[in-house]
Amino acid sequence: MVLLFLKMVLPMRPQKIIALFVLLGISLSLISLNLTSIKAEESKPVVVTTTSVLASIVKDLASDYVDVQYIVSPSICPGHYDVKPSDIELIRDASLILAHGMEWHGWLRELINTANQTGDLHVPIYNVTGPWNTPPALSSMYSKVASILESTLGIDLETRLSKCLEAINAVDEELSEIAKENGFNGTPVVVMQWQSAFVSYLGFKVVASYGPPEFLSSSDILEIEENATKYGAKLIIDNLHSGVSVGEKIASDVGAVHVVLINFPDVVPGINNVTEMMIYNAHELANGLHTYEVMKDVAKLKQEAETWRSISIGLGLLVVIEAVIIAFMVKKRE
Repeated sequence: MVLLFLKMVLPMRPQKIIALFVLLGISLSLISLNLTSIKAEESKPVVVTTTSVLASIVKDLASDYVDVQYIVSPSICPGHYDVKPSDIELIRDASLILAHGMEWHGWLRELINTANQTGDLHVPIYNVTGPWNTPPALSSMYSKVASILESTLGIDLETRLSKCLEAINAVDEELSEIAKENGFNGTPVVVMQWQSAFVSYLGFKVVASYGPPEFLSSSDILEIEENATKYGAKLIIDNLHSGVSVGEKIASDVGAVHVVLINFPDVVPGINNVTEMMIYNAHELANGLHTYEVMKDVAKLKQEAETWRSISIGLGLLVVIEAVIIAFMVKKRE
């Protein structure tokens, strides 16, 4: 190969030889940079999280430094998750695992034990406990995750964390404006308990709450409906990931509007992190209240129409009776 190259190069003029070597040097440099980039990409530590909540936080903080994967689909509750064979390999590839804590008492422990059957799984696992669906709680969650990433993977996230916390504060102000503009404060609602903190934070008056549908009895639902009726609940607020059939039934029974909120990003296209999720949920609540007011206006118009219909029928009967009386009196005079 070298001899062939020399046979091609030697007959050339010196200027062409120089140009050829310059071109060759540039090509080799580009190849080297490409290989370095690929190697750097491949060498990124893999952070595995149980949910899209934690994954979105890691991405916001350290997407340039780590590869993030989450286990549970955002469309379901983590407590209902069934482990898949592919999860075992994902765990074995991980440099760090982050969970909320609740999964550890169920399927996560089983998954870790299965992945460690050979006894060579040495990956740090952290339970990042606490709520996340209000701005103060979310700020705390970002700080916890940043601290774990820094101490475990040696990444400096001070600047990135500061920017994330500023963004959360801005969303906090935006949510306050939405709540004020749409009259959330003091509005009576019934809410699924996983959304209760967020709904209360926005100023709604929670007159009843309920847990996962699989744990509710008929008497529980009846009690919720009694409270909803007693306090005039305008919205029945459900949590998508827990199932929505119970909330839908309650709303239908008490004449309220059924609103479905989300608790995990990525389940709705374009909602990629928790702050975007909060704004989305706030607008869903605003739309729900608007629908309630329209529904009440329509009901009022129907009632008024029914009242006028009754009056018209009554007047019609009076006219008929009066006509009969007049006819009788005329006949009597004759």
